[in-house]
Amino acid sequence: MARIDAFLKLGTQQGCSDIHLAVGVPPMLRVHGDLMPIKFRELRQSELEGYIAEVLTRSQSDYFASGRDLDFSYVSAEGGRFRVNVFRKETGIGATFRTIPTEVPTLEKLALPPIVTKLCDYHQGMVLVTGSTGTGKSTTLAAMIDHLNTTRRVNIISLEDPIEFVHRSKQSQVIQRELNTHIPSFAEGVRAAMREDPDVILVGELRDAETISMAMTAAETGHLVFGTLHTTGAVKTIDRIIDALPVEEREQTKSFLAQSLLAVITQILVKSADARSRRALCEIMIMTKAIAKLIQTDQTHQIPTQLQTGRDYGMQMLDQALLAAITAKEIDPDDAYAYATEKRLFQKYVTDTSILPKLESLGSGTRIGPGPPAPTAT
Repeated sequence: MARIDAFLKLGTQQGCSDIHLAVGVPPMLRVHGDLMPIKFRELRQSELEGYIAEVLTRSQSDYFASGRDLDFSYVSAEGGRFRVNVFRKETGIGATFRTIPTEVPTLEKLALPPIVTKLCDYHQGMVLVTGSTGTGKSTTLAAMIDHLNTTRRVNIISLEDPIEFVHRSKQSQVIQRELNTHIPSFAEGVRAAMREDPDVILVGELRDAETISMAMTAAETGHLVFGTLHTTGAVKTIDRIIDALPVEEREQTKSFLAQSLLAVITQILVKSADARSRRALCEIMIMTKAIAKLIQTDQTHQIPTQLQTGRDYGMQMLDQALLAAITAKEIDPDDAYAYATEKRLFQKYVTDTSILPKLESLGSGTRIGPGPPAPTAT
């Protein structure tokens, strides 16, 4: 058994989402969004290098030795599965192990809005799941793939970096391919997938213009395409795609988005009311004729108004989702306040008043000054 498995086992037992190992500090666990050290000495360079070397293949070791960061999946002797990133920093090497549940979660268990399930019924178009790192994008996509796998007879090709949740074929055939193991790039993976009779293609990350272009082509030619972007909202997602492609393709890109983009789901993870878990909450944009027109006329800044009034289509702003979850006593109101856009609407629910703006006396008058910064959520 690799020595590093002891840390991974401890992290799994504590219910953490990530295990952090870095030279000069003790191992740390992220539990329900908070980072905390375990009772262990500060890791030395030679010590951590030895831990990491025990779990690398020869090709992985050579790749990391070339000076590049390394991403791979790892199954410990205890049976846990992890997504791993190994990197270098000023004081030495470091590694982050993201825990991957052994069972693929269902959409019902994630308590996502019903519209997310309905999006799986489409046969053509693009659905984007966006958000910053660590907001559960991969988990939501895994649940959507599992729903398809359970309810439809289709050929699903998943391109990942690295493979996280392992899908066993049920009603569907699920083919999982890993970057740098089975495919040289996401763009090449999509190009190859289109020759493999796919019905559904999942692209782990739309990280460059070529990948975005290939994914758009797949969506336009009769495939259902799922993808992710590290963007925080529908407007930023649409603008990112338009800006990523060459200027001469701008009009063509806007036309694609108006006709083939089905939805943008932007996720965050918020602490539950009892602080023992985290709950995924979403901003959801569903493509309508009104939104399509805003995209084609360069008025994407008006899309939030459509989200606010589009509940009948399944749309919602993030603030709407936060308020509904607070009212239902499902989430921590203080954590929700940190994520809220219109914070004034959430002030009456906050229990830790130190995070609110403070009233400061100035002579005979009073002015509102900034209080301590809101806690950073990840």
